[in-house]
Amino acid sequence: MTAEVTTDRAPGGPGSPRGTGTYAPRPGGAPVARMIAAQAALETRMLLRNGEQLLLTVIIPSLLLVLFSAVDIVDTGEGRAVDFLAPGVLALAVMSTAFTGQAIATGFERRYGVLKRLGASPLPRWALMAAKTLSVLVTEILQVALLTLIAFGLGWSPRGGPVAVVLLLVAGTAAFSGLGLLMAGTLRAEATLAAANLVFLLLLAGGGVIVPLDRFPDAAQPALALLPISALSEGLRDVLQHGAAMPWGALGILAGWAVLGLAAAARFFRWE
Repeated sequence: MTAEVTTDRAPGGPGSPRGTGTYAPRPGGAPVARMIAAQAALETRMLLRNGEQLLLTVIIPSLLLVLFSAVDIVDTGEGRAVDFLAPGVLALAVMSTAFTGQAIATGFERRYGVLKRLGASPLPRWALMAAKTLSVLVTEILQVALLTLIAFGLGWSPRGGPVAVVLLLVAGTAAFSGLGLLMAGTLRAEATLAAANLVFLLLLAGGGVIVPLDRFPDAAQPALALLPISALSEGLRDVLQHGAAMPWGALGILAGWAVLGLAAAARFFRWE
């Protein structure tokens, strides 16, 4: 005679059997969508807890908006300064998060082996990049909400429809994300830190964010207009300040940068 052994137990904690051969939680990886959401939430918390990144993504754009709206430093043309500055500062916020912040954070994660270890986890590499992009979008929503409230407090009167604004912001995010990941995946972390901050300052000065493009020499204006920050600034300005329906030219420039940047990042990004 043989005794029959069962594994039935009362549920008592994580992993305790509930029946013969049945375990809870079930062994194995979670669904990819759940893993992406968890990783995106982690990425967002890490970004918001980083004082340097918070300074770059939230405080600097807010200070620029308040300072240049309240003090007549730059001739922004006819109308109130805040109507010109608010779209440019929104574009700057997108660049600071999707390009500068993401490039620096990803570059140091690559240096310290974080990306290598995450790449060996059940989370697919494409899903990791999707989580980073989702984290960027969440951060940008918070940025746009804060800057919009500040601009309204300064007397901003936006025009145009929200669909064009959303399309421009999404296209700008894709363009800057591709360029940021390309930089982070090909340069050393220290070089990425220096280059990302340098590019941020150069595009802030020459991308139509604070100073109108028509204030630059005539020979330089066509080249400056092709920069992603210029296309995003001018596109948002066409909609929010001048009431344009859809600035297709600016959207096309951003789409071109997005395709080139993301394709180059996918081709040349090194995980180690």
